[in-house]
Amino acid sequence: MKIRSRGDQWFVAFNVFLMLAVVVLTLAPFWFALVGSLNQGVDYMRGGVYLWPRESTLANYRSIFADNTIYHAYFITVSRSLIGTTLHVAFTALVAYGMSRKALAGRNVYLIIMLFTMFFYGGLIPTYLLYKQLGLLNNFLVYIVPTMFSVWDMIIIMSFFRTIPESIVESAKIDGAGEYRIFLQLVLPLTKPVLAAIALFNCVYHWNAYTDALFFTTKDYLEPVQLFLKRIVTDASVAQKFGEQVAGNMPEEAKQISSETLKLAMMMAATAPILIVYPFLQRFFVKGVLIGSVKG
Repeated sequence: MKIRSRGDQWFVAFNVFLMLAVVVLTLAPFWFALVGSLNQGVDYMRGGVYLWPRESTLANYRSIFADNTIYHAYFITVSRSLIGTTLHVAFTALVAYGMSRKALAGRNVYLIIMLFTMFFYGGLIPTYLLYKQLGLLNNFLVYIVPTMFSVWDMIIIMSFFRTIPESIVESAKIDGAGEYRIFLQLVLPLTKPVLAAIALFNCVYHWNAYTDALFFTTKDYLEPVQLFLKRIVTDASVAQKFGEQVAGNMPEEAKQISSETLKLAMMMAATAPILIVYPFLQRFFVKGVLIGSVKG
């Protein structure tokens, strides 16, 4: 952008200030949580720990990872993120391909039915009763089956499929390719950016989700890391019990931790993995958005 006048200079300066303010407001909570998690517990309770640790220690992290509960919670979260995201992209893309074919009989009827389910939700109680009849309560599949398909994501993928020239598909059919081969070897490779973007959003959803575990499971072995974190942060008795359990596992660290610093360490431990992975996948998301804006 070429700056030609003082008005342009003020405009650029305002944009820079606004973006810096957004960056600071976005990063500040994470930074404060990181600083608190790296500070000695009793000292943190005195207050005044904001920009950097006053008495640095890794005792909070050593303490939470000394308990096996968090490892199992991580296993549940990672499993549902990988399995749920893979099946979501696969099934949604498969339906989108079928709906993008003009030869599909009753395509508009199917689309109207799908849109109706997207705009009108049955409610929590009917959903609970349905899951009960399907045997999904207290079942790991309750994290997977309800998220295997999304109408909104199907519409996005379908719009990409429709941009593929019909002549390419017809040429593949003339060469003897069937629908599944066309879908797997021709259509999917051309839509990798949008599939990657949807996979990224769905993976973040699965990583952060806890309401399905809260509503539809009562077993501790099905508890994802976000629900484990929620219980520690919002329930003082759970936090105290976890702190006592941690202190029992590592008595030498007990004097260096507190319930508040344990909460902050848990927040960082639950957030860090997805924050580390996100930058590596963001390029696919940006590419998908750019292609969508050009084709749209």
